[in-house]
Amino acid sequence: MFGLFKKFKDGLAKTVSAIARKTHGLFGGRKIDAASLDELEEALYTADFGVETTNEILAEIKQAYARDQELQGRQAAEIGAAVLQRALSGSEGVLEAGGGGGSPGAAGPAAKLPMVIALIGVNGSGKTTTAAKLGWKLKQEGRTITLAACDTFRAAAVEQLKVWAARLELEIVASHTGADAAAVAFDAWQAARTRGRDYLLVDTAGRLHTKGNLMEELAKIRRVLQKGDPTAPQHRWLVVDGSIGSNSIEQARVFHQSFGLTGLVVTKLDGTSRGGALVGIYRQLKLPIYFIGLGEQPEDLQPFSVENYAKAVFGLD
Repeated sequence: MFGLFKKFKDGLAKTVSAIARKTHGLFGGRKIDAASLDELEEALYTADFGVETTNEILAEIKQAYARDQELQGRQAAEIGAAVLQRALSGSEGVLEAGGGGGSPGAAGPAAKLPMVIALIGVNGSGKTTTAAKLGWKLKQEGRTITLAACDTFRAAAVEQLKVWAARLELEIVASHTGADAAAVAFDAWQAARTRGRDYLLVDTAGRLHTKGNLMEELAKIRRVLQKGDPTAPQHRWLVVDGSIGSNSIEQARVFHQSFGLTGLVVTKLDGTSRGGALVGIYRQLKLPIYFIGLGEQPEDLQPFSVENYAKAVFGLD
């Protein structure tokens, strides 16, 4: 558990550092006063926690300060972390074991249907690297996976996933740039089913919510997959770049309306001082957060933990 918490703390270091600078080290041992409360308010807005969450944190700290004029910064940090945990209650997505169901009359490996996870989002959000890192993580847990390189729209996206697959020794089904993404998805599903794989991870083309042709391609991928398994894709996760914060919420709403999202992966939190955006994204969409990206290495994709996130953001041990 300590090692996992350290991952969160290191990955959110820029957000922690930014808050510490704005508050002049309030959580390092200073006493609370009116000036430090103003500093904290500015720091929380800067970290993109949003109006609602910032007001809730400040209100509880002010109440505690009114009761105890000797309130220390560390106590304020503990209050802030507790507020975050309440705000994020129910946000932890738990990925169930893959490889269930079966087809009528099938026997052996062919009887097992892969659980399909489709990764969706705009270009630059980190879908392709997330697909590879997720595949590696599941493999480390003893699961069997197949990657589907369905981002056939963006030049070099297929090659990028192939490079990751080779590096991490992951099975991949791919075609070429410009190929029919739905056909690639179906071929990958057939391969995963025949080989008895637990999971099929589908990397889709990056798209803006205004690109009608690519949004229709998503729908086509879903229809094709459902020819083999009416419940597929069981998971439809939006990969969100954590560094752009609340700006992603409207796009997410449109993806949700058109594709029925089931969860979120928030990436690139290690490269931003705006790590508080994760809270606003969850509060607006109420979609579970399955994983967060805390670095560039495969092991830096971590299951989301509310407690670890809340404590790390406020610099608690």
